[in-house]
Amino acid sequence: MPVHKVLVVDDSKTELYFLSDLLSKNGYAVQTAENGEQALAALAADKPDLILMDVVMPGPNGFQLTRQITRDPQYASIPVIMCTSKKLETDKVWAMRQGASDYVVKPVNPGELLNKIRALN
Repeated sequence: MPVHKVLVVDDSKTELYFLSDLLSKNGYAVQTAENGEQALAALAADKPDLILMDVVMPGPNGFQLTRQITRDPQYASIPVIMCTSKKLETDKVWAMRQGASDYVVKPVNPGELLNKIRALN
């Protein structure tokens, strides 16, 4: 499924701005959410083609939210790329076990992220 709409979930306004700007300049429609509650509301309102998910956030963290989304039949087909400062291999393995499709470490390399998104098409 081609990626057109991306939901970016991150509690950092700086990261939201950076990722939104990068994605919109590359032709993607972007929605943002600053926590799990907003992310679930955004999912229900307008189903995205991809979710970029931070890990460390207030409320449910990105691992918990990814697990909840990828195990819900109505959202299970939406790929989730974790986008986080957590760089240990165990974090990456845990993310994949929660249902993530891929993993990018902050600070995000724009080319790397765009290549990973294009690879989903």
